[in-house]
Amino acid sequence: MSIRTSHRHTLAACYLGYITQAVVNNFAPLLFITFSTDYDIPLSQMAMLVAVNFGVQIIVDLIAARYVSVWGYRPATVAAHIFAALGLVGLGLFPRILPTPFAGILIAIVLYAVGGGLTEVLISPIAEACPTENKEAQMSLLHSFYCWGHVAVIVLSTLYFHLIGTEHWWILACLWAVIPLFNVFLFAAVPIRMLEEDVPEGEVLSLRGLLKKPLFWLLVVMMICAGAGEQAMSQWASAFAEAGLGVSKTVGDLAGPCMFALLMGLSRFLSAKLTKRFSMTAIMAVSCALCCLCYVTAALSSSPFLSLIGCGLCGFSVGIFWPGTLSLSAATLRGGGTAMFALLALAGDLGCVGGPAVVSLCTETLAGGSLKGGMLFGVIFPVGLTAGLILLSVHQKKKKSSS
Repeated sequence: MSIRTSHRHTLAACYLGYITQAVVNNFAPLLFITFSTDYDIPLSQMAMLVAVNFGVQIIVDLIAARYVSVWGYRPATVAAHIFAALGLVGLGLFPRILPTPFAGILIAIVLYAVGGGLTEVLISPIAEACPTENKEAQMSLLHSFYCWGHVAVIVLSTLYFHLIGTEHWWILACLWAVIPLFNVFLFAAVPIRMLEEDVPEGEVLSLRGLLKKPLFWLLVVMMICAGAGEQAMSQWASAFAEAGLGVSKTVGDLAGPCMFALLMGLSRFLSAKLTKRFSMTAIMAVSCALCCLCYVTAALSSSPFLSLIGCGLCGFSVGIFWPGTLSLSAATLRGGGTAMFALLALAGDLGCVGGPAVVSLCTETLAGGSLKGGMLFGVIFPVGLTAGLILLSVHQKKKKSSS
């Protein structure tokens, strides 16, 4: 089967695209202590690197919503992976050759953040446009590769540092760049369809038309809740692992995020199977209920181990939130096209930033500095997503009864 005609190769490229996204978002944080030690960079500046990465991705999401349909999927996707590869190679080389190492790290992160932002915007609509039968299952499976990529980055990088040595981290950065570099050639060859090709002429919404749709704004709120529900718990995975397992901070930093990502990936993989028997709305509703239970358990349990279980199961419960919301959006607002996916990615990223901020704010102002007390307020995100699912179901029923 030719690579230029088979959409299976297109989906394989999309899977690698999300693995690239996982590398871009999760490799550099493993090196923050190394950066601080080797280049005498204050740890306070490391938080700035994370903010720059996601900040650039959010800006790219916004720009792509307007222009990606003009650029075309193939040029934009190829460019995304070139930026990602350059950024990862730059991460390994720039701090070693530039007068200011921190500036070198910052430049590299900006480069691969541009690639990450474009990848996030493009991969889902490219996969959605592939001529597959069960698109909801395909979307869940696609997004599971981000989780598998996240786990692989943690496990393989840790193994490399143990066997080769942390002092050779810059070589590993260049090795991770092989994945997006390979995908440059793959996306240059595979068949790529535009989402707009599946929509009858005249029904494709312009960006202005999309923004006028109340249904679109409901989907935006759902996407914000999806991102917030995921990250509000994810950022505390290390702390819960450290307390629940009685391990060192270093082990907790690896075990917590790894456990969370592994269970989230498993959830997305299983959801891809369950969509053949149950509706996406039903799967997400059950997941929201489980997520609420997980937040309450993590917040109120007096046992550190039970709090860790609540954190881990939360990873499982939130797994379907992001891909499920995208699938429902594609099904209910078919004319939204690429701009809709770009803006929903932007909304999800805002949720990822805002969720942890809300929990931190509630911890300081309403819970008297108690992390567990502040965590209890995280339940508002799955509750908000549940409300969105109810409103979406009401809209769908009204649409069916009027047709």
